[in-house]
Amino acid sequence: MSLGPEASITDETTTPTADAAEERDRGEKAIAGRSLKQIAWRRLKKDKVALAGGIVVIFLIVVAILAPVLTRLWGHPIDEYHVDQIDPTLSTPLGKLGGISRHFLLGVEPTSGRDIFGRILYGAQTSLTVAFLSAFVSTAIGTIFGLAAGFLGGWVDSVISRVMDFLLAFPQLLFAIALVSVLPDTILGLGDRWSRVLVLVGVIGFFGWPYIGRIVRGQTLSLREREFVEASRSLGARSPRILFRELLPNLAAPILVYTTLIIPTNILTEAALSFLGVGIPPPNPSWGGMLSDAVAFYSIDPMYMIIPGGMIFITVLAFNLFGDGLRDALDPKAR
Repeated sequence: MSLGPEASITDETTTPTADAAEERDRGEKAIAGRSLKQIAWRRLKKDKVALAGGIVVIFLIVVAILAPVLTRLWGHPIDEYHVDQIDPTLSTPLGKLGGISRHFLLGVEPTSGRDIFGRILYGAQTSLTVAFLSAFVSTAIGTIFGLAAGFLGGWVDSVISRVMDFLLAFPQLLFAIALVSVLPDTILGLGDRWSRVLVLVGVIGFFGWPYIGRIVRGQTLSLREREFVEASRSLGARSPRILFRELLPNLAAPILVYTTLIIPTNILTEAALSFLGVGIPPPNPSWGGMLSDAVAFYSIDPMYMIIPGGMIFITVLAFNLFGDGLRDALDPKAR
C-alpha cells in the first residue's frame, strides 16, 4: 500500500532540543530529595530562639578556651590581690557596683580584692569542662548498656534495668559529697584543681548514665523489630554489626538531643557541689564557689552574687534553648 508523497518515512525518535533538556534539568532539581541532616538544619535555622542559644553556647566555649588570653588582655591574674581597691573599714570594694571600673570590668571580690572578670572566665573553663566530659561519660556508658539491654533482652535486660533503677534511686548528691571528701587532693600527678575536676567528671558521669540508658533502651526495643534489622539478620550479620552499624546510627538523633540537655544539669550539679564546699577547692575559681563566698556579702555587695549567678543562669538557659530547638529539628513528626 502506498503511503503517498506526503508521508515521508523517517525515524520517529527525535533528539530533544536544548529547551527540553533545560526543562528536564529544572524538573530534576525540583524533585531532588533532601537528607535528614539538611531537613534538620532547615528546621533549626527557622528557630531563632534555638539559634540564639547556640550562639551563646559557642561564645561561652570560645571564652572558656581563651580564658588565659582574655585575662591577660582585659583582666588581672586570678591569684593577684588588690587590697587598694578594698575599703579597710567595711572590707567591701571601693566605688559603685562592686568596684566595676575601666581596670576591673566586673569589679573585685570583697576582702581579697581579686579580679572577678578573670575568675569568671576561669570558672567558665572549669564548669564547661566538667559538664562536657561528664556528659560524654554518661552518654558513652548509657548508650552501651541501653543498646545491650534493649537488643539482647532476657536476663541481660533485667540485670541492667535493675542496676539503672538502683542508681536512679541512689542519693547522688550525698554520695558525691562523701566520695569527694575522702579522696586525695591530687590524682595522677595533677594539681588540686584538675584532680577535683577529674573526680567530679567521674561521679557526675557515673550517676548520670541511667537517664540516657533508659532512653536508648526504649528506642532500641522499638527498632530491633524493624525490617532493616531482620534483613541484616537474614544476610548473616552478627549482633555487634547490627548494634553498631544498623541500630546506633538510627539512635544518633535522640542521643545527641539528650546530651545537649544533660550538659546544663551537669553545670548545676558542679555549681551545687562547689557551693557546698566539696567541688573545686579554693582558691581555684568556680561559679558555685563564688556564690558560696558571696553569701556573707550579698546585702552590702550584691554584684558579687549577681555576676556568677547570672552566668550560671545564662549558660543553663542557652543550653536548654538550644537543646529544645535541636530536639524539634530532629523530630521527624514535628512540623
